[in-house]
Amino acid sequence: MSEAITGSEKKTSSAEYARSQKVEQNKLQKRLRRETGQAIADFSMIEAGDKVMCCLSGGKDSYAMLDILLNLQKSAPVSFELIAVNLDQKQPGFPEEILPRYLADLGIEYHIIEKDTYSIVMDKVPEGKTTCGLCSRLRRGILYNFAEEHGVTKIALGHHRDDLLETLFLNMFYGGKLKTMPPVLHSDDGRNTVIRPLAYSREKDIARYAALRQFPIIPCNLCGSQENLQRQVIKEMFQQWDKQHPGRLESMFKALCNVEPSHLADTNLYDFREGKRMGGKRQAVQTSMPAQEPEENFGRLDVLNI
Repeated sequence: MSEAITGSEKKTSSAEYARSQKVEQNKLQKRLRRETGQAIADFSMIEAGDKVMCCLSGGKDSYAMLDILLNLQKSAPVSFELIAVNLDQKQPGFPEEILPRYLADLGIEYHIIEKDTYSIVMDKVPEGKTTCGLCSRLRRGILYNFAEEHGVTKIALGHHRDDLLETLFLNMFYGGKLKTMPPVLHSDDGRNTVIRPLAYSREKDIARYAALRQFPIIPCNLCGSQENLQRQVIKEMFQQWDKQHPGRLESMFKALCNVEPSHLADTNLYDFREGKRMGGKRQAVQTSMPAQEPEENFGRLDVLNI
């Protein structure tokens, strides 16, 4: 009898846990959906008739971005198209069957581009040096060329609020510039428009949502052993701040959206003699990882680094 009761209690406990997980998932989805919708509206990211290319790496951020955009597409006031694209960089051991299977189950149009950038990175980057910079340039250059060839009007990347803040600090600490990855970036040559729909969303919310949704995450083994990356140091600093000083990261992000040129010191943004704002410097190419040393020119793909 006691065993029967215990078994019943286990079933009840399991059902309650499943319900609580579902409730949490729904709350997170609503939050991410609301934040993404707000970012799209605030920065005019998606317009009627757009063909949006979601760049999937197999990581939590790009999975969440595609999931939320598909959800928004169903009830959006304007009609737009979504396609998913992944670049198979031929990293040893890369599980190439995971993304095609996942995307086929979704029923979305998708493309897998096969380019051996792994060998280029291994050949060009000295042992012990950070691979992210060159890997990123090659990857994104290929994706952006693909977008132009296939009539894509917007290229969606999965960078979130924490990425924007981390890049701000990286540029200040190591690049001597006050800049980050913008929610929308138009290239001067008119070839590409990049959008970051998760710009308002917190990484910890995305990570939890990805776990609840059980996305088939594919780790990046190319740089997984590079534990001392500058970005990782900044990330750990932010995590400590978030625990010790709740609200600090939110306040920092608000500052990104509330800039006063007259209270900085850039004469390209503000004419201190006349007391008026100026046009500033327009830059089409933005680096997500500022380099400490000048980098080699690796060809045409380098110019589309974002």
